[in-house]
Parts: sequence; C-alpha cells; structure tokens
Amino acid sequence: MSLIPRIFGDQRSSSKFDPFSMDMFDSFKELGFPVSNSGEISAFTNTRVDWKETPETHVFKADLPGLKKEEVKVEIEEDRVLQISGERNVEKEDKNDKWHRVERSSGKFMRRFRLPENAKMDQVKASMENGVLTVTVPKEQVKKPDVKSIEISG
Repeated sequence: MSLIPRIFGDQRSSSKFDPFSMDMFDSFKELGFPVSNSGEISAFTNTRVDWKETPETHVFKADLPGLKKEEVKVEIEEDRVLQISGERNVEKEDKNDKWHRVERSSGKFMRRFRLPENAKMDQVKASMENGVLTVTVPKEQVKKPDVKSIEISG
C-alpha cells in the first residue's frame, strides 16, 4: 500500500486512493493530532457566525444545520463575553451497516465574542429556526444631549 492511502484512507474506504471521498479528519488521527475520546476530531471549529450591529441591537446569526435547540447553549460570561457552544453527536453505527460516505461534521463547537460596553447583558434573547441560531443583544440608548436654542439679538 502506498503512503497516500495509508495517511488519507480509513477503514470505510478501499485501498484505492480517491481524493473526492477521503476523510480529511482521519489523516489527523494517523498523524498524531489530538482527537476526542470518541475517536472523532472536533469538526465544528469552523462554525460560521455573523455579527451585525444596528442602532438598537447587536445581532448574531450562526448556521447550525441539523442541530436542535436542546443541543446548543448560549451563555453570558463575566467580562461581557457571549459564548455559543454545542455538540453534534456521531450517528450510532450498527455492525451490519456499510458506510459509503461520511461527510457531515460531528463534534463540539464553541464561539466566543466580547461584547461592547453598551450591550444590555440582562436582556439577551436567543431563538432557533431552520438551523439558524439568532442571538439578539439590545444596546443602551445613547442619550442625545439637550439642545437649547439661543436667540440671536441684533
């Protein structure tokens, strides 16, 4: 067997090198990179989150396809840190099953954001719809200075 299939192949693939079906995370295991106790590497490290600021709020949107709201945590830590975390578990394997492809990522993820001073930490709201988590953080209202008109004499 050549070096390439040994590094990139896994027990689910044949001995033939197929660059379109290799499991990149298996190569990390064989090269000695750390993996979790379940034998899976955390593949959710690239969880994408958009952060938009409007005049009234900070809005965070995270794409979490296939996750239920019970599998996701939204927490506020000291020092104004918003933490979004969760885990997608690996599907249970039956010894009679034959996997042809395993492409969906599994494992834990965590994203942290330091919120600005104007964030109302006690009024954070989160909702999840169609695999998109939305976290809304209201902002303190900026006081507009009182303006007094001065009559100009002439």
